[in-house]
Amino acid sequence: MGITGRRNQEIYDVVGIGFGPSNLSLAIALEEHGASAPEQPVKSHFFERQPTFGWHRNMLLPSTTMQISFLKDLATFRNPMSRFSFVSFLHASNRLVQFVNNQDFYPTRQEFHQYLEWAAAGLRDRVTYGAEVTSIRPAAVAGATTPDLLEIEVRGSDGTTSVVTARNVAISTGLVPRLPEGVTADERVWHSSEFLSRFNAQTPDDLKSVAVVGAGQSAAEITRFLYDSLPHAEVSAVIPSYGYSVADDTPFANQVFDPGAVDEYYFGTERAQDAFWRYHRNTNYSVVDADVIRALYQRSYDEQVGGSQRLHFRNLTRVTEVKRAGSGTRVVLRSLLDDRTEELAVDALVFATGYDGLDPSHLLGEFDQHFQRGAAGRHQVERDYRLVTASGLTCGVYLQGGTEHSHGLSSSLLSNIAVRSGEIADSIMLRRTERELDRTCPVQVAPSAV
Repeated sequence: MGITGRRNQEIYDVVGIGFGPSNLSLAIALEEHGASAPEQPVKSHFFERQPTFGWHRNMLLPSTTMQISFLKDLATFRNPMSRFSFVSFLHASNRLVQFVNNQDFYPTRQEFHQYLEWAAAGLRDRVTYGAEVTSIRPAAVAGATTPDLLEIEVRGSDGTTSVVTARNVAISTGLVPRLPEGVTADERVWHSSEFLSRFNAQTPDDLKSVAVVGAGQSAAEITRFLYDSLPHAEVSAVIPSYGYSVADDTPFANQVFDPGAVDEYYFGTERAQDAFWRYHRNTNYSVVDADVIRALYQRSYDEQVGGSQRLHFRNLTRVTEVKRAGSGTRVVLRSLLDDRTEELAVDALVFATGYDGLDPSHLLGEFDQHFQRGAAGRHQVERDYRLVTASGLTCGVYLQGGTEHSHGLSSSLLSNIAVRSGEIADSIMLRRTERELDRTCPVQVAPSAV
């Protein structure tokens, strides 16, 4: 595929790939950095392949709430005075008083999405939607690569391509939906990431038997939603554990998401890092908020009282096969309790089986060889979220996600997003200052003694 032209000849300080919450937070940090130093404006631009801003739209289920405090927004932990805070959004929406009267730290997911859209709209001149970055490579000048410049190839919604030049990139392409091996999504088999759009495309009366696979928050929320939305349907929850496990959101456990915990993890011993995961996975992974668990159990108990059952919990059960049978779908289940198999006919099968982390390799291509990997084959990452180079490159490739192995549990979560983006912005600006000093104040070599 040939390059049809360059977007412009400007050299950006940073180009952001993806414009979800992480890079939106970075754009805010860069904006506020520029406001504090107007004589040194930050040159940045972001590219987002979606046609408009959107964040987990297919999981904006009714009454679902955020699992973090509203104060863990895009900016507050970094700058409590930010005009992009959630409180500023409430004030602009004329809902601040009502939100306070609601006496709840956790906004609905729908309202938080409104906040993100509001913040993104305030930076609309910094982002191009419907544009997908297809590759990153060192810039070539006069036939030679330059160690401090990158070329970013962008494909527009019309299929044309262009190239922009930057000194740094911040990759935030999000998580990749994961399905079990051998399972392929279709009109009857869905991943939770596409749930609402798939569900809304169906005729509810045609969904007489549905099943949800998974033990985490999304699985439990979808199970509750299907039970409430389809009063005529059989709803099965296929759970690999013995029921749902509650998320530990108590104050001491929540400290693993504090900004300071990133340093503790990053500079900790391998034994300490292992302890973080061993003791605190239950703060986020394959766990469910207590109120959702209680709500599902109450529905199950009410069925027992009423003498009828259409909500089925298949505990310690795995999916071994999914097969099409004409226009229907059949799922083969194996119980770990007695090793028996069961074949279930379903009109919709939802896999809430999580995501794979961000991997920049597909964007870097051959350029990836310039970056170091550890013994486990994962990229080595500096404390400022910049990939460690294996050569003399001085350009920066920053990761917003995919750094759980180096920075701990909060790497793919909203909890530390404001501080992380501030650290990346600070790193970009510090390295720009150092580069300018090197250019204006070259090292003087003292004459040798005679």
